[in-house]
Amino acid sequence: MLLVHSSRIRFLRISSLPCYIPRTTFNCRTIPTTPAHASNILSHSNFSTENPRRKLALRENIYTLPNLLTASRIVACPAIGWSILQGQFDLATSLLVYAGLTDLADGWIARRFKMTSVLGTILDPAADKALMTTLTVTLSMKGMLPIPLAVLILGRDVLLSLSALYIRYTSLPPPKTFSRYWDFGIPSAEVHPTGISKVNTGLQLLLMGTTTISPLLPWALDVPLTGLQWIVATTTIWSGISYVFAKDGYQIVAEQQNKDKKTP
Repeated sequence: MLLVHSSRIRFLRISSLPCYIPRTTFNCRTIPTTPAHASNILSHSNFSTENPRRKLALRENIYTLPNLLTASRIVACPAIGWSILQGQFDLATSLLVYAGLTDLADGWIARRFKMTSVLGTILDPAADKALMTTLTVTLSMKGMLPIPLAVLILGRDVLLSLSALYIRYTSLPPPKTFSRYWDFGIPSAEVHPTGISKVNTGLQLLLMGTTTISPLLPWALDVPLTGLQWIVATTTIWSGISYVFAKDGYQIVAEQQNKDKKTP
């Protein structure tokens, strides 16, 4: 029933609807109300059937050109690995050039056209790690990279990946469900690589790229590659330790937004 009386707004609980609807009273008249009528009233009112205490999850657009370019680098990794194992270093080199160009392009486009996203801060280093893992495994299988160095590089990346999974779970707004965990449209934490980590990634890519193209060159690179391998081993250990002591390695999205609101 919709009860009406002298211009006061009250609320009436209808058993067939899981919500409260407004009732307005004029001259002590009662108007019969069906569930359909009640739904129509709700649709034309400012009242909400949502729980006001439940906060809506933050969402962002992840279908951007920079993210697409970054994803294409990940897709290219199996082709790079296959070409190295088959000894087709010319194809592998061409794909590496493509990966390098898209790595530069996606960052520039994201900044220039304001297409940055939380997913991008995760996807971009993930693409670098996917490429690095592919090159490390396949080059070591071809005997072109020392096994101890490959174990060191891969071991560090595995530990960082496990840490990222843990941070994703702890920073995900409730409810923490399996589908929401893998829904990257719901941002939870931004990754901030340390300075030495960026240097290490660049040196690793330099080592892997130089090793990949070395069979195509007319001169030997054994001595320079050996020196570069020692440097990469040092920076890999250094960058792994830096994440242990870094205070700004990642930022919880909700905490950052609260800081932004407090900043005048």
